[in-house]
Amino acid sequence: MESTVIRSRIDPALKAEAARLFKSMGLSMSDAIRLFLNQSVARNGLPFEVKAPNEETIRALEAAVKGEGLKSFPSVDAMWEDLNSVDADDE
Repeated sequence: MESTVIRSRIDPALKAEAARLFKSMGLSMSDAIRLFLNQSVARNGLPFEVKAPNEETIRALEAAVKGEGLKSFPSVDAMWEDLNSVDADDE
């Protein structure tokens, strides 16, 4: 099969993380890119939905980066107790 080369500038940390992920799935970087391109062509667009975050999401992301609103627990049991204490009316 004849092939061509695609070059792209990628952050080294992102490339390494993606390579680890793809390797865990039995894919090389080239396999993953080929899969992405094939799916894009098959769907006549991106193979996933792309959305701009709304204001609420942006505020939540900024708060998370600042470490705001985070809970910590002394144990997994304490975490589950907190999660299970949410009243059904609160949901």
